[in-house]
Amino acid sequence: MALMSHDTTEPDRWHTRNVSENPWNAIFGRREPARMVDQSSALPGRDFPVLPSPGHHAVLGTPIAPPWPEGIEVIYLALGCFWGAEKVFWQLDGVYTTAVGYQGGITPNPTYEEVCTGRTGHAETVLVAFDPARVEAAAILRTFWEVHDPTQGFRQGNDVGTQYRSAVYYTSEAQAELTEQTGRTFAERLAQAGFGAITTEIRGAADAGPFYYAEDYHQQYLAKNPNGYCPVHATGVSCG
Repeated sequence: MALMSHDTTEPDRWHTRNVSENPWNAIFGRREPARMVDQSSALPGRDFPVLPSPGHHAVLGTPIAPPWPEGIEVIYLALGCFWGAEKVFWQLDGVYTTAVGYQGGITPNPTYEEVCTGRTGHAETVLVAFDPARVEAAAILRTFWEVHDPTQGFRQGNDVGTQYRSAVYYTSEAQAELTEQTGRTFAERLAQAGFGAITTEIRGAADAGPFYYAEDYHQQYLAKNPNGYCPVHATGVSCG
């Protein structure tokens, strides 16, 4: 699905196009340098998961893997280091559960160490399962935009690498439309505040590929390690 309009009267940052040097089709903003690993250079991975039996959320007490209760929706969000990002979302009222993992790349069942090499193509990603009767997808997306800097390409703050890119992997057409709407609003406000174009990768979760659960010690890391350090990189700009 093409998320952004091709109306040439709109800013170039809102055009969608196939970007040949990146392995995704929908991306906000400027063309990024060719840094993503290709199939021939990607690590081989393995046939078994690094978290074979996902358990229960360390804070919410809910399962972190499906099957989900009736009515629960899921969206996958990447916004830099997943430790701090996950905490943001488990604190939202109406969120049923969260988990961290790797998505959007090539290597099957990667380890954290492999993802950090940049040779898997995956982004550090947060699974957010939520009850839309209690918290709307739009509210989750507004939080997503506000708590990181989506203009930084393959980095967040001092964390540099393709695994730290900003991304939304949606699971419904409604989520896709809301991502466009909230993204347009936030881009306008970022521009007014002097920031550059948004570089967030946006595509369907089915196209992005499997969400591979990260190792157990990464799940709810900041609950297990209260003195752990993983700041969010908010711009201070409101999404409205």
